Amino acid sequence: MFGFGHMFPEVGRPFQTTYRCYSVTMLGDREDVERGGKIIMPPSALDQLTRLNIQYPMLFKLTNKKHGRETHCGVLEFVADEGRIYIPYWMMRNLLLDEGGLIQIENVSLSVATFAKFQPQSVDFLDITNPKAVLENALRNFACLTKADVVAIKYNDKIYELCVLETKPGTAVSIIECDMNVDFAPPVGYQEPRRQKMEESLCTDGEEMDTGADDVDSAFRAFSGQGNRLDGKKKGTDSSATASSNAPARGIPNYNYKRGTLTFIRTSRPVANGNADDKDDKNFEAFSGEGQSLRRKGRK
Repeated sequence: MFGFGHMFPEVGRPFQTTYRCYSVTMLGDREDVERGGKIIMPPSALDQLTRLNIQYPMLFKLTNKKHGRETHCGVLEFVADEGRIYIPYWMMRNLLLDEGGLIQIENVSLSVATFAKFQPQSVDFLDITNPKAVLENALRNFACLTKADVVAIKYNDKIYELCVLETKPGTAVSIIECDMNVDFAPPVGYQEPRRQKMEESLCTDGEEMDTGADDVDSAFRAFSGQGNRLDGKKKGTDSSATASSNAPARGIPNYNYKRGTLTFIRTSRPVANGNADDKDDKNFEAFSGEGQSLRRKGRK
């Protein structure tokens, strides 16, 4: 009789196996694996998975029973040696695994991610101009995220570590072909910049606040100080001061004002009894002096 077990997939039996775990560096230069969240499994695992009724894409749960640590990942290739799996170094650190340590792996089905919050582990992450774009590009090499994991991404030949603080709708989510909102917490070691307060406004407990009245008097005032005139005279000695002193007092009306006339305040000496001083009239004569002619009189 022919066995029909190979013709139909086995239903209801999950994939669950224990492997020896090694870092990707054991395979040589595999930057594509080290930068992401996917592992390399042996060909026998692929043969067994194809016989089971599992959900695609293939997602797995890795458990270190010795230390009670677990994480989730995807699979990149089935080319590992039998009995071994190769995972990124950052994943080994999360699982507290040494080279050749035993790890249990089983297939799982995860919800599609809607939200994730990350906390950079260094303030150097603030030097990135567009961190969301950098993170989005790096997460293309990941299949899922697990809360409390510290993932590593590479940008401009520098490794940045980010802790997964929160994931929705569960503690482990799939990020394959999803629309996920991303948020960042302040990096570890980051301190809010403190505003520099003036020393006058600082006071200790139990002491009264200084009002700073003396400081207001001695404070800087714009356009203060003594000005200089272009004609060299000192302030207060010009003719305008004399004119202002001779001007009628404010609030006293000019009873001699005639309607339709304008009154101009002159800087000359005041008029006595309505007539100017005779001495001043004699001293000043308009257009006085001797004229000069181009042709002298008496010449013919």
